[in-house]
Amino acid sequence: MIVSFDNVLTPEELAAMRRQLHGAEWARGISAGPQAKQVKKNLQIPENSDVLRDLRMQVMRALNRTPEIMSAVMPFKIIPPNFNRYTTEDSHYGKHIDSTLRALPDGSYLRTDVSATLFLSDPEEYEGGELKITDTFGEQTVKLAAGSLVAYPSGSLHEVTPVTKGERLGCYMFMQSLIRDTEQRRLLFEMDNTLRRLRGSQGEDHPELVQLTGTYNNLVRMWSEC
Repeated sequence: MIVSFDNVLTPEELAAMRRQLHGAEWARGISAGPQAKQVKKNLQIPENSDVLRDLRMQVMRALNRTPEIMSAVMPFKIIPPNFNRYTTEDSHYGKHIDSTLRALPDGSYLRTDVSATLFLSDPEEYEGGELKITDTFGEQTVKLAAGSLVAYPSGSLHEVTPVTKGERLGCYMFMQSLIRDTEQRRLLFEMDNTLRRLRGSQGEDHPELVQLTGTYNNLVRMWSEC
């Protein structure tokens, strides 16, 4: 399931984050497995950066206040978000699949079920730089407005095409979902979206809505891994 969300960041948050990113130091060739490093040609903010902790907190606050993202991903654990930059010199990330296991700061590991990109540059600011994801429906091309986020299965083959003009800023993250199976996660997301629409039209205490909400929760109980 590939799903996108608009306006995850407010214009004020986006502007503040971009100011921090433009003043940050960047490094090459970090945060990738041995195979992915062979095709990774971009810049990333290193772990010792003074601004990284604050940037991560801003992203996490935005995720936590966006119930649609929580519904689609149902995160159990989230790797602290990282930030990347593509220019005409460090311009692309070739085809790869994200590593299955990622280390958390406490030394434990996270299984990557969902990957996500939060776009921090508007499409007209750069040429190229599309996120291309291959799934069961073929190749999907994603290039969203700044402040928007796309989430997709971590096991998907994907790439960022070469930036030929301008600069592409982004935030990327990996999540372990409470619902490991992609299809089960999709069905629950569709069901939750329908339930929210019914609450708006029928009211929270409608008998059939109460029953359907119970069914949704029992499916989560059946399929969740925590």
